[in-house]
Amino acid sequence: MTDKSRQIFGNEISGRDYRKAVKSKRKYAKKYGDDSGREYPVRIEANPYIGESLGVQNVLVGDLMQNAHYDPDRDAKELTWDTEKGIIVGNIRMGFGHYRISMAIASAAKSMGYTPYWMDLNSYGETTCTKVIGAQNALYSLGSRLSKNPLFNRLVWEPMNYEGFRALSYNAADQKNAELMAPVFGNVPKEIPVVGTHVWPAQAAIHAGMKYVVNAIPDNWPMALHFAEGSIHTVQCHNAYMGYRICNGMAKDKVCEPMPKESLVYTGHYIDHELVVNIEADCKARMKRKAEKKPMRFLLTIGGAGAQKEIFAAIIRYLLPYIRENKAALYVNVGDYRNVWDALLAEIPEMREVVTEHFDDWAGTEEFARNALDDSNEVTGIHGFWHKNIFEAVYATNLLMRSCDVLVTKPSELAFYPVPKLFIRRVGKHEMWGAIHSAEVGDGTLECRDIPHTLQMVQMFLEGDLLREMCENIMTNQTIGLYDGAYKVVEIAMGLKK
Repeated sequence: MTDKSRQIFGNEISGRDYRKAVKSKRKYAKKYGDDSGREYPVRIEANPYIGESLGVQNVLVGDLMQNAHYDPDRDAKELTWDTEKGIIVGNIRMGFGHYRISMAIASAAKSMGYTPYWMDLNSYGETTCTKVIGAQNALYSLGSRLSKNPLFNRLVWEPMNYEGFRALSYNAADQKNAELMAPVFGNVPKEIPVVGTHVWPAQAAIHAGMKYVVNAIPDNWPMALHFAEGSIHTVQCHNAYMGYRICNGMAKDKVCEPMPKESLVYTGHYIDHELVVNIEADCKARMKRKAEKKPMRFLLTIGGAGAQKEIFAAIIRYLLPYIRENKAALYVNVGDYRNVWDALLAEIPEMREVVTEHFDDWAGTEEFARNALDDSNEVTGIHGFWHKNIFEAVYATNLLMRSCDVLVTKPSELAFYPVPKLFIRRVGKHEMWGAIHSAEVGDGTLECRDIPHTLQMVQMFLEGDLLREMCENIMTNQTIGLYDGAYKVVEIAMGLKK
C-alpha cells in the first residue's frame, strides 16, 4: 500500500514532516504496543440501547467476554453479517458530536432498508487502536477544559483548532498513527461499506483494506485533519466543498494540488430520518405555541468539560422569572455528566422548586418526549435529563429536539440540525463557521461570544419574531434538500459496491 504520509492528494510532504510522522507512530507503538500481527475475533450483537430505535447492531472486537455490552445468555445466538445490505458506521467517542452524526447515518440507513453496524474504535480496550484514541481524546478533553482560561484559549487552543489541524503535515502524522488502528478491521468483511464519522475510522478502514469507505466530514472549516485519502469525502456545506477541493491554506501560502473531483461530494446536513420527516409538523407546532403565547421551550445541551457552564447558569437565572410565570420552560440535558447537573443545582439552588428530574430512566425520557409533542400537553418548569449510558445520553437530545422551540448550543455538530438555534460561545475557533453557516441559511443566530449578548438573544426569542422566521426558513430549506445529507451519504456508500 502507498505510504499515505509521504504524499497527500499529490502534495508532497517534506522529509522533516514525514520523519515527525514516523516518530509519532513509533512513540505510540512504544507506549501502547503494535498489534498489527494480531488476529482479533469479531462478532456482532444487537445494541441494547438504540438497537430498537435505529436498528443498530454493535461490532465487538477483541476480548468479547469483557465487552461491557456482551451478555452470554442474551447473545448466545450468533448474529451474522448482512453482506448485501449491511453498512458499518465507524466512529469514536470524542465528545458527543461524532456519536450524534453516527446516529444520523444509522437512522438514515435503517429508513432506507439497510442494516447499520456500530463500530466504535474507542471501545476496544485491549487494542492499540483504542489506547491511542483514548490518549488523544484525553488531550483534547484537557484542552477543552483549559480553554476556559482566556490566555490559553487565545495562544494555544484556538490556533491549534484553526490552523494547526489545517496543515497537511498534521494529516501526515495522523495517517501514520492510523496504521496502528487498522487491526480492529482485520476480521471484518471487506465488502461491507464503511462510513466514518471521524477521520480515524475512515483512515483505519483504508489501511485495513476495506473496499468501500466514505469519510463523512463533520466540520465546515476545511482542515487537512479530516483527510482519509482513498475514501469518498462528504461535506455538509458549499463553503467546505470549495475549501477542501483546493486544500485551501493547508500548506500556508503555497498553492496546493486540488483534491480529485471524484473524492469529494457535497451532501447537505447529516440529520436523522426521524427529524427530517417531521420538520414541517414540528416547525408548525412551534409557531402555533408562539402564537398562542404558550411557554417557549428552550433546550440546553451541556457537555462534561464544563467550559460553558457559567453561560448556561446565566441563562437559567435569566429565565427563572419567565419559567415561574409560565412564559418559558427549560429542558436541560447534561448527557452522562451528573456532576454538571449537581454543580448547576449548587450554584442556583432556587431552581429546585421548579425542577423535575428524569434521571437514568430511558422509558420515562421517551414518554416525556412523546407527550411533549402533543399540543394539548403544556410543558412547564425545568426538566433535567441525565443518563449513565452514552447512547441514551446523546440520543436524548434528539428526542427532545422535536418538541423544543429553541436549541441552545455551541456551534458544533448541532449547528446543522433543523431546529431554531441560539449559539453560545464556541470551544475551538473552527466551530465558529457552524454559526456563520447557520445564520446564512436562516435557522440559527450569530455566535454569542459573551453572556450579555446571549441573554439579549434569549430576550429576542421570547419577545420578537425570530422563532417564526427561523421556522419558515427551515421549512424552505427542506424543500431544497438541505437536511438530506445522511441519506446521500448512505447512498454514496452503498453505491460504491456497484
